[in-house]
Amino acid sequence: MEGGLSAAGKRFAIVVARFNAFITERLFQSAYDGLLRSGAKKKDIVLVRVPGAFEIPLAARTLAETKKYDAILCIGCLLRGETAHYDVIVNEVTRGVGQSAQETGVPHAFGVLTCETLEQAIDRAGLKMGNKGLDAALAAIEMANLREAVVSRQSSVVGRGKAKAGVSHQPSTIRKGKAKSSARTR
Repeated sequence: MEGGLSAAGKRFAIVVARFNAFITERLFQSAYDGLLRSGAKKKDIVLVRVPGAFEIPLAARTLAETKKYDAILCIGCLLRGETAHYDVIVNEVTRGVGQSAQETGVPHAFGVLTCETLEQAIDRAGLKMGNKGLDAALAAIEMANLREAVVSRQSSVVGRGKAKAGVSHQPSTIRKGKAKSSARTR
């Protein structure tokens, strides 16, 4: 089983960090375009801007908890500096986005670049290595469809189980004494 790449009929929220906007705007535009080209309607895409990558998990979780969205796209850009600050933020953003997805059950696509240099970020925002914003959009679409397929399959299995709940085919439901007595009366 796998999710399809049609965004038709699905609702998405995109959380974009303003910090390093010259990169995050490229990522956002590519993600937005990818959703539209895959069949999403403009009215079904909500954009939420946050100050930096650290704020992405809280915004994503708040949106996911509303249960209004089939998937959340998280977009940001972290560049290594000269202090340990980068490592702390990378770990917290990654953990927070993953935890939000697991605890809410709403797929979250991780489109947060974690780069050593500005050149690497530019390359991943559309110059040499494709655009990770588009990759995040495609991942969000696929996971939204996969989640829908799993939930639909699960409810149909439960539905079939309930339909048969009133009928038991196990021999333990027939008392041997009663079966023998009815055979004698015939």
